[in-house]
Amino acid sequence: MERLKKILLLLCFTASITSSFSQSQPCPLNINFATGDLTHWSAFTGTFVNEIRVVKIFDSLIAAPAGTIGSVSFPESNTGTPGMQVSNTNGIDTFGGFPIIPKINGYQYTNSVRLGSTTVTYGSELGHGLVRGVKYVINVPAGNVDTPYTITYAYAMVLENGTHASNQQPLARAIVETKSGVIICASPSYFLPTSGSNNDLDSAAAYRQGFSPSPVISPNSNVTGPINAYRVWTKGWTEVTFNLSPYRGQQVTLTFEADNCIPSGHFAYAYFAIRNDCSGLKISGPIAACQNGTITYSVPALSDATYIWTIPNGWKKVLDSLNVLKVIPETAGGGTISVHEVNSCADLKAALNVVTSSATIAGVLSGGNSVCIDNNSSKIVLTGNRGNLVKWLWTTDGSNWMTNNSSRDSFLVVKNLKQTTTYRALVQYGSDCSIDSSTSALIKVNAFSKAGVISPTTLNICQGQNKGATLNINGSMGNIVNWQFSTDSIVWKDLNPPNTDTFFNVNNINVATKFRTIVASSGCAADTSKAAQVNIYNALFPQAVLMPQDITICFGDKAILKANIFKGSSYAWLNYNSLYDPNSRTITSTPFTVTAQAAPSSSTRYLLAIQNEDCPNLWIDTFNVTVSPAIIVNAGHDTSVLVNQPLQLNALVNDSNIHSFLWYPATGLNNSFIANPIATLGAGIDFVNYKVTVTNSSGCSGVDYILLRNYKSEPDFLVPNAFTPNGDGLNDIIKPIPIGITTLHYFRIYNRWGQMIFSTNEFNKGWDGNINGTQQQSGTYLYMTEGIDYLGNTIIRKGTIVLIR
Repeated sequence: MERLKKILLLLCFTASITSSFSQSQPCPLNINFATGDLTHWSAFTGTFVNEIRVVKIFDSLIAAPAGTIGSVSFPESNTGTPGMQVSNTNGIDTFGGFPIIPKINGYQYTNSVRLGSTTVTYGSELGHGLVRGVKYVINVPAGNVDTPYTITYAYAMVLENGTHASNQQPLARAIVETKSGVIICASPSYFLPTSGSNNDLDSAAAYRQGFSPSPVISPNSNVTGPINAYRVWTKGWTEVTFNLSPYRGQQVTLTFEADNCIPSGHFAYAYFAIRNDCSGLKISGPIAACQNGTITYSVPALSDATYIWTIPNGWKKVLDSLNVLKVIPETAGGGTISVHEVNSCADLKAALNVVTSSATIAGVLSGGNSVCIDNNSSKIVLTGNRGNLVKWLWTTDGSNWMTNNSSRDSFLVVKNLKQTTTYRALVQYGSDCSIDSSTSALIKVNAFSKAGVISPTTLNICQGQNKGATLNINGSMGNIVNWQFSTDSIVWKDLNPPNTDTFFNVNNINVATKFRTIVASSGCAADTSKAAQVNIYNALFPQAVLMPQDITICFGDKAILKANIFKGSSYAWLNYNSLYDPNSRTITSTPFTVTAQAAPSSSTRYLLAIQNEDCPNLWIDTFNVTVSPAIIVNAGHDTSVLVNQPLQLNALVNDSNIHSFLWYPATGLNNSFIANPIATLGAGIDFVNYKVTVTNSSGCSGVDYILLRNYKSEPDFLVPNAFTPNGDGLNDIIKPIPIGITTLHYFRIYNRWGQMIFSTNEFNKGWDGNINGTQQQSGTYLYMTEGIDYLGNTIIRKGTIVLIR
């Protein structure tokens, strides 16, 4: 068939299969290249001459080298390069990255044939693009036309873009032909499409056809096309199935072909593989499934086909994408999966009986415990599992899991561990269910017990002492089991209730006593500390009560520190921050009351120490004085208003927990109990100095003042005619005084040359007589100011001022 024929008027057929199950149908001999050669296939190689294909035929009835019997490969026409090669060993294609023998939809093909190479022709052979192909004449067995007889083949290809007209581009194709013509739906033909006057590659169309550019650069550095990494395009493995049952007793020809571009210089090669199963449609996937696991089933893809999948009741469909089905068997027992696929080449049905087993249950590990380092033994037991134990896993860092192959039993005995270790069991219920991991069991490995040292080793206390008599255990390793005491160093008694703290407060003992601790790491033998001696002085320990011990005051207030002393001869304060105590520090008689005043600016602890005659130990306790932060109030800048001009006041506070506001006096205010009252002063009032008091929920307060001057005139700016910026704090800044002005657009100062040397739009901000830190000379300057009064009118004023130094 000439490449110039773009359109073939071919007949297609539709075969209807009514049986739900395929029957055993033998395939033609070596249809899948199972003998490792081209026996029973004919072959051809050649070139294009004046755009007409000229080929040499290798007959299927003749032995190699003239025929194909026993032939594994044939060279390209007029070259020694292999142009046709049967493969039974898998590998990866250099350009496409796909395997040269495919596994598709769970079916592993065993052999493939490669047609073509990267060889191109030049010079005297210009215009002689290479041609190569193989052909098989299928004798369709006689029989019932309702029984399917199918051929399934797969193809993959590598095409080099030559920037030629589409009908001259490198080509790969398959042709299935009967005496009635070509079966189009079983005869795909591919080339890289081009368009336009420059025959540019239509990459969008190429992508739609399943092609993608290869990152591997073409080995042919000719000048008839672009030289870059995207000149070679590849299409991965695709399957085609067609039904030949309507042609029972007839011959059908199957041809595979790969051609270089017609002008030569750009290569094409393609792989073809055939299933050795001709008995109709078959579903690929496991016949034994695990309950609640996700299982994939598939059938060979038909071009432009529709697929209808049916699953057992109680199963869940996860994915139904044309020829691929994913399901979850949510019920045990099993059922039948069926599929019906239809296109213009075939109408096929298939079914697969699936047996469902219950899912794996990994179970629970018990036996986790704490042991002592080195000499230890633990038994871990797996229970509640459904399935067999696959392996034991263990880790010492929680990340890197290692395998313990010493046991396949449901228990594991581990000995002499040196590190804390976590164990898990992997369980699988039959080969059809996934492996699952059990809960973990932790064996904590502890170091040997170490009792440590009690400090102080000797403690002297007074009679009735209940403060400051503490023993501490340091350097222990393990848990404190209890403290023990003895008055004779022979009989030791446990504290009751037990004390498991690292300290012990010695209270109310009357005779000399020794104390020690018992420390044990879990799983290890206990260790006993050396004893500490507690001696008793024949003197009473001071006694006192703080009233109260914790005090909260407002910033600026005073706290009254009061202590009632029942035993003691003198006292002392151990810190004096803002503390006033009028007493003499000597206790003349008991009970005795100490009263002091403290006014700290921030929260402070005051320590009171009391001594009682011959007792060497001090009674020490702490007053905790908490100072609430200062409430800072800002009532705003002093300002001027006109008669009956409403002015919005606003008290800003740093505390969000405010309870009340109070403005005083209430003269002219619409509400004196809110944060933002409106003040309006009548003609009989010259000024009002408002005080605002703000109180929070704790009763703390803060105050601020704002002075309002009341002018009996029209809205205006008052600007002094002179100022003396000499740093004495008097008249150092020139600024406008707004009367009835609510908005300042600008206040500007100009020198004698008309240059603006100062500008602001902020009230209460003025010029200090400097420019960039440099003092200006005495003299006359011009000012201009503009603003909006409370009635919405624009007020503009200008004049001169005198700077005097």
